[in-house]
Amino acid sequence: MVVKIHKGRRVRLKVKLKVKDGDELENNVVEYFQGGGTMLPSLEAILDGLEKGAKKSGVLEARDAFGAPALQQKKTMKRSEFPEGALEVGAQFVAKGADNNQDVVLRIQDIDSDDVEVLLLHPLADKDLEYELEVLQVTDPNPPPLPPEALGASEAD
Repeated sequence: MVVKIHKGRRVRLKVKLKVKDGDELENNVVEYFQGGGTMLPSLEAILDGLEKGAKKSGVLEARDAFGAPALQQKKTMKRSEFPEGALEVGAQFVAKGADNNQDVVLRIQDIDSDDVEVLLLHPLADKDLEYELEVLQVTDPNPPPLPPEALGASEAD
């Protein structure tokens, strides 16, 4: 039986991801659950319905990769947290993310007398990404039900 990639399926995948005309981001074998939120939604959409052995390559436009609106959050910050005279709508600043490991881009959306509304962006939010994908394995993590005899049912029942 051929198992295809659908929500809830465990997928083992060879992934090569790089910034278009730029640095390689990933060249690994990864495992994930389709629809589990650990893979870019646009890549999951490309993989949906594929089976073991399938290969796909192409370019994800920035808005479909790390620049997807669903990945962007808004935050209100105090005006005093920014350098004097550097604030204007559309300006961008780089800061440490909540986990203090990864940088985050703060894009100014709105400014008032005390507060600044920013959009939190991934550092690659404005980059197109080239991808090469190869499906190595697709499994259904939910085992089929056991036959009655395995559950201890007798034939006399």
